Order: sequence, then structure tokens, then C-alpha cells
Amino acid sequence: MSEKKKSKGIEIPTPWRIKRYYLYSIVTIVALILPWIQINGHHFFLLSFDKMKLDLAFVRFDMQELYLMPFLLMLLFITIFGMTVMGGRVFCGWVCPQTVFRVIYRDLIETKLLKLRKRIGNKQQEPDMTKPENKVKKSIAILLWTILALIAGADFIWYFVPPEDFFKYLSNPGDHMTMIGFVLGIAAFLIYDIVFLKENFCIYVCPYSRVQSVLYDEHTIMALYDEHRGGKIYENDGQTHHKVVEKQKDLQAIDPNAECTTCEKCVTVCPTHIDIRQGLQLECINCLECVDACTTVMGKLGKPSLVTWSSDYEIVERKGKTKYFRPKVIAYMVLLVGLMVALAYMSTTKEHMLLNINKETRLYSVKHPSPDKFIVENSYIFLLQNTEASKMKFFFEVVPPKGMEGKITIAKPSKPFHVVPGVKKKKIVTLRTTELLADDKRKDTIIPITIHAYALDKDGKPSKLVSVIRHTTFVFPKEKVLNAGK
Repeated sequence: MSEKKKSKGIEIPTPWRIKRYYLYSIVTIVALILPWIQINGHHFFLLSFDKMKLDLAFVRFDMQELYLMPFLLMLLFITIFGMTVMGGRVFCGWVCPQTVFRVIYRDLIETKLLKLRKRIGNKQQEPDMTKPENKVKKSIAILLWTILALIAGADFIWYFVPPEDFFKYLSNPGDHMTMIGFVLGIAAFLIYDIVFLKENFCIYVCPYSRVQSVLYDEHTIMALYDEHRGGKIYENDGQTHHKVVEKQKDLQAIDPNAECTTCEKCVTVCPTHIDIRQGLQLECINCLECVDACTTVMGKLGKPSLVTWSSDYEIVERKGKTKYFRPKVIAYMVLLVGLMVALAYMSTTKEHMLLNINKETRLYSVKHPSPDKFIVENSYIFLLQNTEASKMKFFFEVVPPKGMEGKITIAKPSKPFHVVPGVKKKKIVTLRTTELLADDKRKDTIIPITIHAYALDKDGKPSKLVSVIRHTTFVFPKEKVLNAGK
């Protein structure tokens, strides 16, 4: 397809609608394929409440590492807000699933496949449902969308239950009714939303349209009607817009230089049923269908479009060119880069082994194998979890304070032990000393120690990757307790 075509010397670019279709196709394909892609058994994004795991950028994290989620949410919202400051509701018209699904249902199924609607360019006129053949077509359209809604519902769930588990669970539906209920619930909502609620969701339900008005400034680019060239179609009394011109001859009687043909193409093509010639409106989703319509009409007259994707600063106020990289936009970019760097850094600090250490209720035990010897033991509860994908051997070492090296040893366990992935393992660990670590007659001595826990590699050596450090204490008894058993 040629990118541009000429009409009376005016180059007409490829319609924004076609470019949106390309983007919708890419987004849809990525959304469907991404849950199936695995690297080393990890997904690009998977928040599994079933297995208590988070996969992010093909790196697996434990649920205890969900401190990353707020950064992901901040990244999402700041990206959307930044897009709004820069390009208005471009997210709504180009990325939002609501818009994508409506285009699939209205433009592809109802218009292209079933011919229920006469043409894509007229979104105001609903099909005549008094005709029997249209009722049949409508039923088929709803049936086709129901199938797609079920696929969309399943695809959404795949980011929480991976496809390999999803289809396994489907073979035993009685044990997985919650998952199936979510899929059916999402599908039912999509059927109601896309078939019956339609763009009313964008106008009345979605809160984003109210947020956008706070984010806009005079350089925000959006679909705008050039009143200076086209002429004034509406009068604003400060509260509402009143249409003052219905036909071109009336417009030219008021303003002989007005170029608007009052063809209403920009109105009939609008999915949210607004007239772009009224100026900025909350209902506009920046789909740019009105820009395409006016570009085609005015192109036939050898003139540029009266509706363009530009800013108030350039089109309405005519103060100069739109400033894309202004302080507000740069601030959003800096925030986004900062968040991505922070997220990347925290991803690299992921612990490949989780370890919590708690002392037992008894502070210590003292044994006297002979009158001149003693053994002091402290016991701990180690809660371990292997966050890797494979079974591993774990062990640890004690790092006492300077001057006590080698004086505190591991009494139990005596050798490395296996830990399977995804399962918390409870291990009773006993540390022992036969040395006089302190000589205090009045109170027990708290000695800070460090536990270095690690996995063993194939050669039986401590792994540098699967390695964690934890700090705890070793309690050495006072003299009276130490000598009590002699």
C-alpha cells in the first residue's frame, strides 16, 4: 500500500485509522503470545498467586519480593500521564483494550465481515434491527464476539495462571472453579461492555477522561478544528455550545473566507458521538478518525485538513509552533528513566535464596562432658526457600566477630541438605562452642554473629550467585550458669 496519495496536488497520507489497525494488530499478537514465551522456565510477566511467584522480565521473584510491584504501577501510571501531557488521550485511542475491542467488534465483525453496518465512516447510524436479516447478523456478531471474549478472558488469566497450568486445570474443572469463574466473568463483562455499553464506557465510566483535563496544557497535542480557516460553527455562551451554522451557504454568508463544507463527515465518523468543531471535549479519545475524514474531504478540494493533530498553542491561539520537549514533559521523562533504573537495580539485587532466622525460646544449653570442659549450644529455626527453578543443595557457615574465628562451630546439621524450589523448608540449626567466649559473672553475653548461607555448585563449592548473609546473635552464659553443672 502506498504511504501517500495525491488529490489535486495535495498529498493525502495513510489514514491514522489504518496506522491504528497496524498497532492494534501488533498489541493483540504480543498480548496473546507473550504468556507462552519462557526463558529458563520463567515468563516475561506472571503474578502467580497459586505458586506465590512473580516473574518479571524473565526473572523469578518470590512473593516476599513484591516490593517491586509499586514501582511497576508507578511506571505504568507515569507513562500514561506522560503520554497524556504530550499527546492528550492518545492512550485511549491507540492502546486501551476498550478501544481495541470496540474496533474489532464494530469495524471488523459488524462492518467488514457481516455487513451489518454500511460503512466504517458512519458510526452514528446504528443498524436497523427491525429487519429479520439484521437480527440474524447481530446474533452471529454477538456469538463471534463471545468466542473472542472468552479468548481475551483466558489471555488475561494467563498472566496470573500460566498457559501450561491453565489447560492442565481445565481438564479438572471441579477443582479450579475460581479460575474458570474469573474467565467467564471477564468474558461476560466484555460482552456487555463491547456490545451494549459501547463508547459510553469511555464517556461515563472511565475516570481517565476527568484526569486528563488536569494534565493538559496549551502545548498538549490533540485533534483540533482550525476555526480560523474553517469558520465558526458554534458559539460558546460560557456554559454550553450552541450551533449557529447548519449549511455551508449560511457559514459563508457570515464569513466568506470560511473553508468548512459542513459535510459533517468529522461528526458521523466519531465513535464517541461528538462534534470536534466545538473544541476540546472530555469525550474525545484522540482516535483521529475526524482528522482522516476531513483530510479526505478537503484533499479533494486541494486544501489541507481543517482538523489536525496539533495544540491549542499552534491552532487556536496561533502563538507559534508546538513545544514538544517542555519542562513538564522532560520531568516525566526523567521520572520514567529514574524509575526504570531503580527497577533494574532492584531486579539485580534479587535473592536467589530466602532465609529467615529465629532463635528458639531457650537461650542456650550448657553441657559438661568432663569437670574441666563445657559445651554451650544455641539453637535456631532456619526458614529457607529456594527461589530458583531446580533442586539445590544448601549449607552455611558462621562468621563470628573478630578474634573469635573458629570458636563457634556448626553442631547440626552436619552436612549439606537439599531444598526443592517453591517450598519453605524448616531447619533446626545448632551452633556450638567449647571456648570461653566471655567471662562475665553478672549477666549473659550477647555475641553478634553472621550467617553466610549458600548453595553448592556442581563442584561442591559455595555458589557466588545463590548466597545470602543474615545477622543474628549467639548467647554465652554468665559464669554462674556456666559452672552450674560441674
